[in-house]
Amino acid sequence: MPYPQFDRHALFVKPLSERKDKVYIEKDHVPVTAEARPFSEVGQKTINEIVARLKQAKADGKSRIIAFGAHSIKNGLAPVFIKLIEDGWITHLATNGAGIIHDWEFAFQGHSSEDVRVNVDRGEFGVWQETGFYLNLALVVGAYRGMGYGESVGAFVEQEGLEIPSEDALLQEIRDLAATNPQQVAAAADMLGQVRTFQLKPGWLAVPHPFKRYGLQGAAYRLGVPFTSHPMFGHDIIYTHPMNLGAAIGRAAERDFLAYAQQVCNLDGGVYLSIGSAVMSPMIFEKSLSMSQNVHLQRGAHIDRHFITVVDLQESHWDWTQGEPPMDNPDYYLRYNKSFNRMGGEMRYVTADNRDFLLALLRGLEG
Repeated sequence: MPYPQFDRHALFVKPLSERKDKVYIEKDHVPVTAEARPFSEVGQKTINEIVARLKQAKADGKSRIIAFGAHSIKNGLAPVFIKLIEDGWITHLATNGAGIIHDWEFAFQGHSSEDVRVNVDRGEFGVWQETGFYLNLALVVGAYRGMGYGESVGAFVEQEGLEIPSEDALLQEIRDLAATNPQQVAAAADMLGQVRTFQLKPGWLAVPHPFKRYGLQGAAYRLGVPFTSHPMFGHDIIYTHPMNLGAAIGRAAERDFLAYAQQVCNLDGGVYLSIGSAVMSPMIFEKSLSMSQNVHLQRGAHIDRHFITVVDLQESHWDWTQGEPPMDNPDYYLRYNKSFNRMGGEMRYVTADNRDFLLALLRGLEG
């Protein structure tokens, strides 16, 4: 017998306009002209090395990937990321579900980052209409159209709306493809279910994004740069809303993981930057690298010349070019550094705020 389930339709969902936020993107964003605080001699030497590696990887047509945690977006760094992809330095962006949400809220309303402690106590944390409804709908529509997670939201921002298919068109598609394309039939059936449940009118649903110049996902979609999301179910506020549909999340996130893995396949001679992500980035990287090595080995090749940089605030005094530190060294417990260090290639660690690192990187690439 199935376990009892929470009924999200029973929630009292408030409009996003009633939420008090802590970060306002027009005031708090980091302009591309800002300067980083000075690095130590060792830190600056590492920055210079990363710049040289990125330039060489770009010249050689190799992957240049940035995986980052949500704080990079919350800290107002989208303009710096956008400049990096506009100038062609980065071929792939990857973040978690929270990074997607903060970026979208900035593009939609210009502010984000609610008070978690206060709002959990009120039963309001994450229970907001526009974020839950629009982001989940964008993912349902995107999954139906064969798009990835970040791509679905990016298209929604850039195009400032969504095309909702009619019930008749969906029913006809289900009948026509039932015998030949069961996966598309399932996606169409999920789309049909949401159309009926929420009485969605067919046609173009216009949703203005007046602050989309600060939206990284929209910019990535416009520029054709893959932006992938790697969520964990239940971790993000959009799971509270009744529009949330696990099947659509799964379809879109699966496409994103495979798009990310394809970039890792081209990482021999490329650069991987992991910024403020102690869990998501190393976890998806190790699986993707193993898959890529599997394919390369079948061709008589091996990925050996990948260059990894881990950026975090935690102090590290170990020379990571010497391999993994011994167990009696405090840096041994920097678990994500250890994870990356076991993945071959070369690895560097930079103790830095993500703002200072990205600005210093941008200045070096411009030089």
